[in-house]
Amino acid sequence: MRVLLQRVKEASVTVDETIVGKIDVGYLLLVGVTHEDTETEVNWLADKVAGLRVFEDADEKMNLSIQDVAGKVLSVSQFTLYGDTQKGRRPAFTQAAKPDIAETLYEKFNDRLRTHGLVVETGTFGAMMDVALVNDGPVTLMLEKNA
Repeated sequence: MRVLLQRVKEASVTVDETIVGKIDVGYLLLVGVTHEDTETEVNWLADKVAGLRVFEDADEKMNLSIQDVAGKVLSVSQFTLYGDTQKGRRPAFTQAAKPDIAETLYEKFNDRLRTHGLVVETGTFGAMMDVALVNDGPVTLMLEKNA
């Protein structure tokens, strides 16, 4: 499982010209699921995201978690995180989990984040989405947990 985390000042996701998820300060998470992923990877990554200290304290050091700053999460399913570009010019997505498995684990990931008291907005699984954000810092981290 892979999560691309971006610390944001604001972010939104639009489907068919309708905003389906929007946050102010917090994280935009692009979430990719592969075939071998289970709830073990889901829980580990959700717990990691909830506990990361990447917001600045009064001394401008990254010491605060998303909970410390009352931030929110915008979680967007992103199968292209498993795009393989090693051969040819067109990415192969054979490492991405099938949609039914990916959607179930994606929802469990979001639910686990909520158990940490986080407000979690989402995109629409499987839809073409327009994602807008103001990256804060910029701070961008790739988190990964292999089965």
